[in-house]
Amino acid sequence: MIDGEALRQAEAICQTLREDDDGVRREVLAHAGSRWSLGILHALGVYGTLRHAEIKRQMTGVTQRMLTKTLRSLERDGLLMRWEFDEKVPRVEYELTSLGMDLLIRMSPIWTWVVENAEDFRKARRTFDSQDRKNALEIR
Repeated sequence: MIDGEALRQAEAICQTLREDDDGVRREVLAHAGSRWSLGILHALGVYGTLRHAEIKRQMTGVTQRMLTKTLRSLERDGLLMRWEFDEKVPRVEYELTSLGMDLLIRMSPIWTWVVENAEDFRKARRTFDSQDRKNALEIR
């Protein structure tokens, strides 16, 4: 599929959205595209069913509160399932749903693209930042 055709197809799909679908679309994109959500989906996709603490170990830098909040959002959107086990020491596990796996598969090429182009992003930022400083100095 050529780029223009892919864009036309995406636009045709977007035109079929009802007004109330637009809010859902924005919310799901905000949740699923967040910094932590993709990492959680990736961890569950690669390692399978995981407990809360196991997910946290995979997510360097995430706070307990943010992890819990993100897991709840992903569960609400149907991207993962939460399983509670009624045991002496309570246990909770998470796993991807088919919808979550589908999202992960579709997001993986974007993730790969970002990793492959990381140096280009760094270079562009250095160029931008140096121009910004030059412009600030000229204004003074």
